[in-house]
Amino acid sequence: MATALECDDDPINEYSDFLMLGEDTPPSVPVETERFREGQRITWISVGVNVFLTAMQVVVGFWAHSVSLVADAMHTLSDVVADGFVLYANRKGAEAADAEHPYGHGRIETAASLALGLLLALTGGGILVSATGRLQDLGSLPPVGIAALWAAIATLLAKEVLFRYMLGVAERLRSPMLVANAWHARADALSSLVVAAGVGGSLLGFPFADAVAAIVVGAMIVKTGAGFAWDALSELIDTSLSAEEVNRIRETLSTTPGVVDLHELRTRRMAHQALVDAHIQVDGRISVSEGHRIAEQARNRVLQNHPEVLDVLVHVDAEADIDPARISRDVPDRAELLAHLSELLGEGAGEPQRVVLHYLGNRVEAEWTLGAEVLSQPGRIEMTRQRLAERLPDDPWFATVILLDRIAPK
Repeated sequence: MATALECDDDPINEYSDFLMLGEDTPPSVPVETERFREGQRITWISVGVNVFLTAMQVVVGFWAHSVSLVADAMHTLSDVVADGFVLYANRKGAEAADAEHPYGHGRIETAASLALGLLLALTGGGILVSATGRLQDLGSLPPVGIAALWAAIATLLAKEVLFRYMLGVAERLRSPMLVANAWHARADALSSLVVAAGVGGSLLGFPFADAVAAIVVGAMIVKTGAGFAWDALSELIDTSLSAEEVNRIRETLSTTPGVVDLHELRTRRMAHQALVDAHIQVDGRISVSEGHRIAEQARNRVLQNHPEVLDVLVHVDAEADIDPARISRDVPDRAELLAHLSELLGEGAGEPQRVVLHYLGNRVEAEWTLGAEVLSQPGRIEMTRQRLAERLPDDPWFATVILLDRIAPK
């Protein structure tokens, strides 16, 4: 037997019950992953190449009286400093999540990408300043030996090969930091091109050639560095994923069985991965455990179908969210509602086996399972039903009260 009594006014969808999921610490990620090992390996290769090139450029530059080659050696040395950033950030970024960093250490890569972007921009700015100074003092430049040209060409080829190798690995690993470091190698290769052009121009009797080319390349380096710095900064201020990526995630969540609606889907990047927050709406009269199960299924579907997503935080709503200012703050907590419901039903209802409350809108729906004592006295049930019919329409809190006869045994 089940009796449902409702007042004339329908509940207003102004209240949402919620469940937060996805707050557990993500599974630990082993430090020795392929991504970590590859990042370390290509960075150490870059360090070795840059140290050798720096030494060669300094020796040849002084011997061949090439100021530009010595300056390029200092530029090459900046790559060694940049590689030190990458080695540290790559190791820290691969560490597993801990109590202080529950989402892992991926943002260390982002910070390193920002630093490398700024380093690129500063390097390009330095080239611009140096090139401008040369244009203003061309007569004081010393004659350059032919060895400087061969050193510049060798440096250019070595840097270009290193760039292509590093960029291929970085794109395969989807690491913005390693991509930035690869382009740093390209920036140094371009500066070596400037040196080669400058030395060649000097040998051909055009001392201004290297300064003009340096201005062009310096501007390119500044643009590249500014682009990497801006991308890293966008991540640090929690810029969303692309519209296409968000729509794919939206489709995965909204097609999960049991999800009625989806709103407030938010995303943000963290290094090569992403974090997702979403509000899903389920039937407001299902149990908490069923709502939890639907939310877990939605979360797992995103993690399985979108490998770039690190974690998903799911907020479960019993009905559509609305303006929080309209949500009633007058509905009391469970203890006060139970006391009021007992008074509303009267002594004839006795002690219930179970009471389920649904907070929907600014009203409450109740399911009252009658006890065995009341079920053995049909007169008490009828008296309770009549009392409820008289009092419920004017009740300030309850919109519906359902009287249930028993809980079926297992």
